[in-house]
Amino acid sequence: MPEGHTLHRLAQSLDAAFAGRQPQVSSPQGRFVEGAALLDAQLVERSWAHGKLLFVDFAQGRTLYVHLGLIGKWFVLPVHPPGSEPPVTGAVRLRILHEQHVADLRGPMACQVLDEEAVDALVARQGPDPLQPVGEGNDPDAAYRKISRSGKTLAELLMDQTVLAGVGNIYRCEVLWRHRLHPLKPGRSLKRSSWQLMWDDLVALMPWGVRTGSIITLDDVLEDTAAAWKRGERPQVPREFAVYQRTGSPCLRCGSAVRHKVVAGRNLFWCGGCQRRT
Repeated sequence: MPEGHTLHRLAQSLDAAFAGRQPQVSSPQGRFVEGAALLDAQLVERSWAHGKLLFVDFAQGRTLYVHLGLIGKWFVLPVHPPGSEPPVTGAVRLRILHEQHVADLRGPMACQVLDEEAVDALVARQGPDPLQPVGEGNDPDAAYRKISRSGKTLAELLMDQTVLAGVGNIYRCEVLWRHRLHPLKPGRSLKRSSWQLMWDDLVALMPWGVRTGSIITLDDVLEDTAAAWKRGERPQVPREFAVYQRTGSPCLRCGSAVRHKVVAGRNLFWCGGCQRRT
């Protein structure tokens, strides 16, 4: 399932392609015909994301809500030649088409037209998103209150979108490693100061995922990427992590073996040496 930075990046692409325009909206697959008809030729106001939820606001108070789930794919592509209609490939639930761009949605977990009240209720059920400004509706203290009252493991809580929105398995494993926290410790054992450091870290790291399309969690990779970006370059970011998918390999910090366990159906990775339970 895509992590939150992917949805924010996709929202930016949709915004650049369709905001301020009145695109054709259709359902080639036939499973979203009624919803598409409500949006067809309506003005697109903006696209945005909260955690793993994606929204496209149209005129008349209508919002397209999409959750990609595990297999959903949505790409914004240029139309060649401009003004033509590209052939449909595969089971396209939703197509947004304008002269210069096309966005075909395949295999989403959710694809609905909602009103403002329903959107607000959906977002209110989510935890705070590190990619959104902190405010009354996006409060990291609310996440800590849930974590500090829970006997569930930190590993489970960080993946619970009602606790913390947008964090997936890679960011979860890596941020726990960065702060030397054992993933199987109960949430109620987490200090307020440790939570704030983790939150601040995610706030710093995840925007680089939006910018580059790649998850960056190693300081040296981040430094190289930031330097290249400052020079006006768009670097190829290496897919390198401290613990994620490195079972049995030496920890980059202490040399102990990276461990693996399936928790709540997801693969979990951590260092057996410097991420201790005590």
